[in-house]
Amino acid sequence: MSANAITFQRPSSPHPEVASWTVAEVETLLGLPFMELVFRAAEIHRQFFEPGKIQLSTLISIKTGGCPEDCGYCPQSVHHETAVDNEAMMTVPEVVAAARQAKANGASRFCMGAAWRGPKDADLQQTLSMVEQVKALGLETCATFGLLQDGQAEQLKQAGLDYYNHNLDTAPDKYGDIIATRAYEDRLDTLGKVRRAGLSVCCGGIVGLNDTRTDRAGLIAQLANLDPQPESVPINNLVKVIGTPLEDAQPLDWTEFVRTIAVARITMPRSYVRLSAGRSEMNEATQALCFLAGANSIFYGDKLLTTDNPEVLADRALLDKLDLTPL
Repeated sequence: MSANAITFQRPSSPHPEVASWTVAEVETLLGLPFMELVFRAAEIHRQFFEPGKIQLSTLISIKTGGCPEDCGYCPQSVHHETAVDNEAMMTVPEVVAAARQAKANGASRFCMGAAWRGPKDADLQQTLSMVEQVKALGLETCATFGLLQDGQAEQLKQAGLDYYNHNLDTAPDKYGDIIATRAYEDRLDTLGKVRRAGLSVCCGGIVGLNDTRTDRAGLIAQLANLDPQPESVPINNLVKVIGTPLEDAQPLDWTEFVRTIAVARITMPRSYVRLSAGRSEMNEATQALCFLAGANSIFYGDKLLTTDNPEVLADRALLDKLDLTPL
């Protein structure tokens, strides 16, 4: 059978977006002819979202460096010798000022990240005040603080947090090659705590970790089979940082990245699919194809946690070229 003859039928279900996806089914989707795959994703995107609207999110690091985890991609790990220093936590006024600036720049969602295995109670108390005051500005709030203990998700919810981010990073079978200090089940446990507290889930992963198409299919299948599916799905393209174990990772071809975005859209049609880390290394045409394939959210601002992001003015110019408007 030629590549052009590849077809795919979704599992029969009254609610196909929550059908159970096998890794083989997702890999078949990833293998569809490129233009056909993007077309299918674009069709599904239009069933659930306005195709000309983009959610703008700003991400800041409220606590940078010194993380005890050994994630092979992360410059904030104490296990790796990188240029990222262990810094003190930002103060509440500093975070609120950054949120106010993000809103002035057009962002509607403000995400706060901290380099912890998980927040200690004293740390959490400061972040609760940050969440409360950022929420008071009229911004949607998101936090990524690592593994949560019992009761912490409820406290964040009460403070006004909307989303909690906790990525699965990669497929279960690939995970052990990337991280040794935190088990896959630990991540799923925290996601369960987040759901039970009534918070929305932001959960995605990273591609370009010397992963195969099967690995990428395994990640998407795991995300799509979460019940309910994540409301927000960030797809990151590895930003290689000197000093990390993945500094020499094989670059992922841009078509494989667009395929991953498209399949995330098809398998999770109601989720915001966020074009996340790695955008600074993508040209405008690749980003445009990602938007066509169903990406409808970006991190907006000159910096992510520790790596560069396209400048605000460049993003505004790109959105104008593509006739895309912020939510």
